[in-house]
Amino acid sequence: MDKIKEISTNLSHSFSVSERKNIIITGIIKIDNFDKEEFMIETIQGNMHIKGEDLEIIKLDTYQGNITIKGKINSVVYEEEQNKKESSIFVKLFK
Repeated sequence: MDKIKEISTNLSHSFSVSERKNIIITGIIKIDNFDKEEFMIETIQGNMHIKGEDLEIIKLDTYQGNITIKGKINSVVYEEEQNKKESSIFVKLFK
C-alpha cells in the first residue's frame, strides 16, 4: 500500500486524444477492467471510464503509469469516488 502512495505522489495525470483514434493517459494507478468496448482505469485524479469500439492497448508502462490505447473513442468520463456515492445513498435513505 505504501508503494502505491509513493508512486502516485510522483505521477501527474493527463490524457490526450488524437483524431478520436488514439488516447494517451498518464498518472495511472491500475487498470480495473478492459475489453474491446470499454476501459475502467484508476488514475491519481480518480476513476476514468473510456468507451469506444475496437479498443486495444498499444503501449503500457506500469513503472511510469502511462498507457496508449487505440480504437474509436466515443467517451471519456471521470466517475465519482466510491465514498461520495455511499454518502449520497445514506443521505437519501435518512431524509
